[in-house]
Amino acid sequence: MCHSLDRIVFNFAGWGDKRSLFGRHFRENMAAIGRFGARMVPEREQIIRECREKGQLVEGPHIAAFEQEYADFLGGGHVRAVSTEYGRMGLYFILKALDLPAGSEIIVPALTFWVVPEITRVAGLKPVFADVNPATFTMDPAAAERAITPNTRAILPTHLYGMACDLDPILALAKRHNLKVVEDCAHSLGAEYKGRKVGTHGDAAFFSFQAFKPLNTFGGGLVWVRDPAVARKVGEFADAEAWPDVARTEKILSTGYWQCTFIRPRVFTFSMFPVWWVASFTNWKPEKRLWEEVRHLDPLPPHYRGRFTNVQAGIGRAGLKHLPEFIERTRRHAAILNDVLGNVPGITVPLVPEGRTHVYYQYCAYVPDTSDLVRRCIRRGSDVAPMHVDDCTQMELFGWTGPSAPGAAKAMTAVQVPVYESLSDDEVARVGRLVRAQVLKGARVQGDGFRVAGSSRTR
Repeated sequence: MCHSLDRIVFNFAGWGDKRSLFGRHFRENMAAIGRFGARMVPEREQIIRECREKGQLVEGPHIAAFEQEYADFLGGGHVRAVSTEYGRMGLYFILKALDLPAGSEIIVPALTFWVVPEITRVAGLKPVFADVNPATFTMDPAAAERAITPNTRAILPTHLYGMACDLDPILALAKRHNLKVVEDCAHSLGAEYKGRKVGTHGDAAFFSFQAFKPLNTFGGGLVWVRDPAVARKVGEFADAEAWPDVARTEKILSTGYWQCTFIRPRVFTFSMFPVWWVASFTNWKPEKRLWEEVRHLDPLPPHYRGRFTNVQAGIGRAGLKHLPEFIERTRRHAAILNDVLGNVPGITVPLVPEGRTHVYYQYCAYVPDTSDLVRRCIRRGSDVAPMHVDDCTQMELFGWTGPSAPGAAKAMTAVQVPVYESLSDDEVARVGRLVRAQVLKGARVQGDGFRVAGSSRTR
């Protein structure tokens, strides 16, 4: 079903006909490539059909099986699926289950999605921002240590963009100061730190299954907890949520279908890309409409509530089976981009320190003159995008008056280059060649005066 509209649009007027000169040219050069790709398992339609036929779209046996298989994938621990639509509810349940004193401080990376520190506030805590290492985009342990006060009770390291953060010094810091460690694994399912899966190093972790995440169940999330007593409390909070009705569940599936369809390159070319192309000649930022409105979340919005459904769990089980091949493809795509971009003056490709692995939820690189490069690339059919996370120290929502975060500020100048697994190797190479050509062209035009956000090849 997801591919049907794709084929209709692409075959229109002979664009999908390999025998047609225009069709071949379109296939090779003209299909625009968006910044995101949704991981869609081939069994998806069969799983949905079977759940409908059995009357098990909402409740059913897939949920417990998914939790067990997820725990097996992580290597053990207590696992609980939470929330119909948002993995962030897992963080909320964890913090409530830890029963930290109201008003205690939790250290959060300055570079993260604004919802994460806002959820800590909804849970009754005070987020304190620690800067990140701009080379890895993850929390700087030294900055985290400087952020500790007598009121600090927890630390929330984020494995951003798909790479494990520097956990050993963070865990040592937590041990010295008796802090709880909650890992944010929304981007990083399958990544490892020193041979162990992320999400199993601290006291608890939460994962997100939104459409563009490493495991896509059209929303929802899951929690891993070390302590059985805390896990039991998380389960009680999750069980207290209402089951979504069939209509809401069907809407989630329908939304997932359209997300899948409109971001595929062949359809993106005629759906969202023309808007992006026009916007590149103005100061308009249409991508902001894709993201949730920045606001206070207390009380939690009604659409945040609801239990994880059986059909989502069934899709998740299939996704877990395909996850190794998904990760292998994104890593292969990242290697292609490294080869194309790694020796270009002014470009810094993603750094992967020894002992850590990267699953490339995003491929984030530093380039000269970010905004100019983004415009150049979108006008030539590739949605090379600026960052979609936030420097929370600069947001009015939080009114931060603590130390500045120069690492996060620098990280915000990076771009995300499409690397997702549903692209072909040729499409990834085409994007890489375009970025390379535009950076070199900018260097020739501007000479030694162009702005450099990073330089040299690093792996």
